[in-house]
Amino acid sequence: MIKKVLYMILTVCSFCTVGYAQNANRSNDDVETMKVEIVNGQIDVFGDIVYSQVITHAGNKPLLMTLLVPRTAEAKPAVVFIPGGGFTSAGRDKFIEMRMALAKAGFVVAAIEYRTVPDKFPALVVDAKSAIRYLRAHAGQFGIDPNRFGVIGESAGGYLSQMVGTTNGEKAFDLGDFLDQSSDVQAAVSIYGISNLLNIGAGFSEAEQKVHASPSVTEALLVHGYAFASFAGKSILDDEQQALYASPMGHIKENMPPFLVMHGSNDRLVSPLQSEQLYKTLKAKNNKVDYVVLEGAGHADLPWFQQPVIDKVVKWFEDNLK
Repeated sequence: MIKKVLYMILTVCSFCTVGYAQNANRSNDDVETMKVEIVNGQIDVFGDIVYSQVITHAGNKPLLMTLLVPRTAEAKPAVVFIPGGGFTSAGRDKFIEMRMALAKAGFVVAAIEYRTVPDKFPALVVDAKSAIRYLRAHAGQFGIDPNRFGVIGESAGGYLSQMVGTTNGEKAFDLGDFLDQSSDVQAAVSIYGISNLLNIGAGFSEAEQKVHASPSVTEALLVHGYAFASFAGKSILDDEQQALYASPMGHIKENMPPFLVMHGSNDRLVSPLQSEQLYKTLKAKNNKVDYVVLEGAGHADLPWFQQPVIDKVVKWFEDNLK
């Protein structure tokens, strides 16, 4: 029995030796060698961070953010990305091209969700400011410089970016947790954003103007809510003072943070006049503002995802926040 076991062991070893010898004699002509230059750092992703707990029309809701954090030792400026969605959705994982480019450039990037219709104004503004206060309160944990905060948004998110920037110093929208922290920002970018809820369709056809005057259009629902019981609903035009208070144009004053305002010349969803009037009013109040019209671009279409646009935004944040 012992002899049989020894024979089996020797046989297996002989096969191993033959196999090893065959591999050792194989040519290395098919082996690829790479030498890599280190030009990019690591970026850590932290998903599903609860930054606020709110009560909505549907009950208790945790509001989430996704963080991109460059793995570097120094404290970094932060940029909060606010997605669009026509005031009816807020998918925070949009525009990954822009967010990754900012993270590669050394910014901590937070993408946030927020309350939407049927929750009414000012819920979404309260949420955006809550996210900024949360990040300031946890700046040390995420490697953030609390003195350098920027905000960027597209479409309805552009509206929110404008609202956050133009309400610097105002306390009416600071509700919830971490009220010892500031919700002010030091730079704001609006991409095809809404500056005045009263004239989103300015310059469009008569039929499109009627849509924006309807009590059921989203800006009317945002400010006034749904028709229900004895309330028949209201057009956004029915209370201009309230609509203006719910609009960035109603809060512009001197000493605003620097703004980058961008819009497509062929936008048929949000009028390009929305960005033009924002630019002119900021400038008239002696604020620093850069205005870029993207020739031929529409609303959230492919031109906005091209590298020159992304590079423009990253460079602007580097110049104004870094």
